Amino acid sequence: MPWHTYILICNDRSYYIGITNDLDRRVKLHNSRKGSKYLHSKLPVRLAYSEEYLNKSEARIREIQLKGWTRIKKEKLIKGAFK
Repeated sequence: MPWHTYILICNDRSYYIGITNDLDRRVKLHNSRKGSKYLHSKLPVRLAYSEEYLNKSEARIREIQLKGWTRIKKEKLIKGAFK
């Protein structure tokens, strides 16, 4: 089963980055308040971007990389400017 690194746009326009092996289920969990507690005050969220990886460790490495990016760089990635 593939793993995904994903970016959510929160109701307050902030970004949330995470990984999962079931992207649709994870977004639904976040919006049902059963996902990350950090997001409870930022709901609803919507999926803005995702990438697929063969294993969890590759997805985690990318998650850490994206979390270190500036907001502008994340926005460019979401818009398809680069990977």
